[in-house]
Amino acid sequence: MSLNDEALETLKTELLDAFNDEAPNKDALTERLSEIRSADIGEILEEMIEEDEALNTAIGVLNLLSDERSANVLGYLPGDSQLEVVGKLPDGQVLTLLEEMSSDERADLFNLLDEDRREALLRRMAHREREDLKRLASYEEGTAGAIMTSDYVAIASGMTVSQALMRVRQTAPDAETVYQLYILASDGQLIGTMSLRQLMVARPGALVDDIMIKDVISTMVDEAQEEVARVVARYDLIALPVIDADNRMVGIVTHDDAMDVAESEATEDFHKGMSIGALEDGVSRVPLWSLYRKRVMWLVLLVFANLFSGAGIAYFEDTIAAEVALVFFLPLLIGSGGNAGAQAATLMVRGMATGDVGVKDWSKLLGRELLVAGSLGLTMALAVAPIGVMRGGEAVAMVVSLSMVTIVLFGSLLGMCLPFVLERFKIDPATASAPLVTTLIDASGVVIYFSIASAILTSVAT
Repeated sequence: MSLNDEALETLKTELLDAFNDEAPNKDALTERLSEIRSADIGEILEEMIEEDEALNTAIGVLNLLSDERSANVLGYLPGDSQLEVVGKLPDGQVLTLLEEMSSDERADLFNLLDEDRREALLRRMAHREREDLKRLASYEEGTAGAIMTSDYVAIASGMTVSQALMRVRQTAPDAETVYQLYILASDGQLIGTMSLRQLMVARPGALVDDIMIKDVISTMVDEAQEEVARVVARYDLIALPVIDADNRMVGIVTHDDAMDVAESEATEDFHKGMSIGALEDGVSRVPLWSLYRKRVMWLVLLVFANLFSGAGIAYFEDTIAAEVALVFFLPLLIGSGGNAGAQAATLMVRGMATGDVGVKDWSKLLGRELLVAGSLGLTMALAVAPIGVMRGGEAVAMVVSLSMVTIVLFGSLLGMCLPFVLERFKIDPATASAPLVTTLIDASGVVIYFSIASAILTSVAT
């Protein structure tokens, strides 16, 4: 059954109390845990592992489960928690857990272990499992190979439908998914695919080669994982086959793994969007020093960038002294420009991340942004003009209105263009963050505002 937060906390307390007892009723605990989903148990154990004194309890809970269930629960834990657990377990038990885990999760955990532990475990593995694990663990992090699994249903070319169904029955227990089947040539090349439904409704004596889909959507083993997730989402795939340079099939990326990648990439972009470096763990678990280090660099750089705003104000001291009412509108104007720029940058960064926008679209988007930003600036200028009249008269209202249109237009165009510029120089467009855009617009807005003020007020005075 599924549990809410309150129920999870209650179960956690029950487990801690039970294991603090000198003679816990293990049969009752086992029966209780059998009713709980693996993901929920994993969440409870993760909280326990964060509390050093409860680590042994977490391991005790795993020992109450079957090997298959323990491996499943372990797969829901973050990497650092997995290391804490396997660090307390003997090699034999770790080996059993690895054998029960899905191939992609097995490779991820294996890569976290130190070299000596890896070698010790490899020596005790069967040859086929050892070679499969070494192959999966060898792929570069962030690629299709690093997130794929080798547990899929492959059907040999030339098989009949009845033979293929027999093959599905034989391999289904270990496969990540049986709903999509892959037809391979004798040399392992991917030549077609079909759904389980297609296979089940086909005539038993028909050849799979005659009913398979030959136009297969696939990805290369070294393709970036974010592109893999984009393909899975675009074509609404259950799984995406992964091939090597010789078109031999080496694995699949399942829909749930693609979703995990999409979530991870979106989180990373959000962090970059606020000038925060990539966090190795969740914000609630990352060490304080690491959190400080990830945030401080950009903030310090932006402090010095903001000095240009101060320099701009200092340069126009005479204009400000002549019309003090101008100072009242300064935060409003540069804030509006920063907000408009941040909106435009966010739209472009997200569009580029999802593949909706590319560098080739720049000129088209520039024209659209000119129209939209101009309209936004005019609307905001009309809203603020009456306040300008009340605070400083018609001349100040004219300055404020014209400055609002110009600053919003400039900020929007800067926010739209900056991601494309960064992309051109091979820098992650997510770096076109809200703090960076607003800081640039703050400095520019000061100069634009007081330049317009100087020109108009001088003209009025003469």
